[in-house]
Amino acid sequence: MYSSDVRHVALVLQTRMEENIGILRGIANYEHEHADWSFFLDDQAKSVNDPSWLFRRHWDGVICRHLDSRLIEECIKRKVPCVDLEDTKIFHENVPKIRPDNFALGNLAGEHLLDRGFSNFGFCGFSSEDWSLERRKGMCEAIEATGNECSVFDTVYSHELDPGWDIREQVHIQKWIETLPRPVAIMACNDMRALQVMEAVHSAGLRIPEDVAVIGANNETCRVRLAHPALSSIPMNLEEWGYSAAKALDEVMEGKPAQKELYVDPLPVIVRRSTEIFAVEDKVVSKALRIIHEEACQMLRVEELSKRVNVSRSVLERRFRKFLRKSPQEEIRSVKIAEAKRLLIETDKPLAEIAELIGFEHPEYLSVMFKRLTGEPPSEFRNKNRRPE
Repeated sequence: MYSSDVRHVALVLQTRMEENIGILRGIANYEHEHADWSFFLDDQAKSVNDPSWLFRRHWDGVICRHLDSRLIEECIKRKVPCVDLEDTKIFHENVPKIRPDNFALGNLAGEHLLDRGFSNFGFCGFSSEDWSLERRKGMCEAIEATGNECSVFDTVYSHELDPGWDIREQVHIQKWIETLPRPVAIMACNDMRALQVMEAVHSAGLRIPEDVAVIGANNETCRVRLAHPALSSIPMNLEEWGYSAAKALDEVMEGKPAQKELYVDPLPVIVRRSTEIFAVEDKVVSKALRIIHEEACQMLRVEELSKRVNVSRSVLERRFRKFLRKSPQEEIRSVKIAEAKRLLIETDKPLAEIAELIGFEHPEYLSVMFKRLTGEPPSEFRNKNRRPE
């Protein structure tokens, strides 16, 4: 039996959307650690169209994710604390808004494609969606900061999805892709858009990733595995999104001032076949990159690397600077830190074991290098990006 102190919280999230399951896990994690709530889950968002249906009983708080803001407005009218999770720039007074950091997500995609050695880039998104425009801005700024340009193809997003719209979009995207210099690397604003891009590439008789590399966003399991080849994607930190939402609601229910907006950082890129290529004109650099990405965590040294690609260390250094604007050692460290991030997020392995797995002799040195390259120590990164079940 629940005590009288239990708070009753309504969650309005459509569970047909894969990402909402992750958000719910984050909410549950916060409640298990900090609160004592009784939940009602409106998993079909019925209350959005009929708020009176939900308010047949009293609620201490509501967390909602839906484009339609009628339920949020009803909560404001009834003075019921609520949190808005919809990824738009629409704000309601005294209602916390929790959103992904879409600009950072776009930046990550751009950096990943730059690391693959591409010099031609594109972004394919939706001109009518705030989140897509923010991802486009992040992608383009990362590309333009290196002196390159990013071609953009945007159309209006149809919320009434149908096969006819899907095929029409593929035709338009194909015409755009055929105008781009190759090889080219394209970021799609989400995984659904990425599938349209990939179908357009196939229809144009081009190869993925040899002619067109493609990266998506959101890392929706059902889509990235339907893609041919498997789609590289950037996950949103769904559990942190839900955890932050529950924390914000708890604070508002306690009478604390509401934060207007809180951004949740994305997780590191999940690399799959669609971007597993190094599009560098210099064959020596291209071969060196393949070796680094396969063996960086096996105590790979620059001296050994230069011997395996049959050039002197100074020549290898010079060519890396010319084509990638970084040294071979910087690339080796980057690959190691990326693997460290993955292990910190996906496993419970202690730092000493992670250091050994990725080729650091001392965990203390890994900590120093990790903080230098990411801006935070490994423990803080793990706590921020991963919540216990």
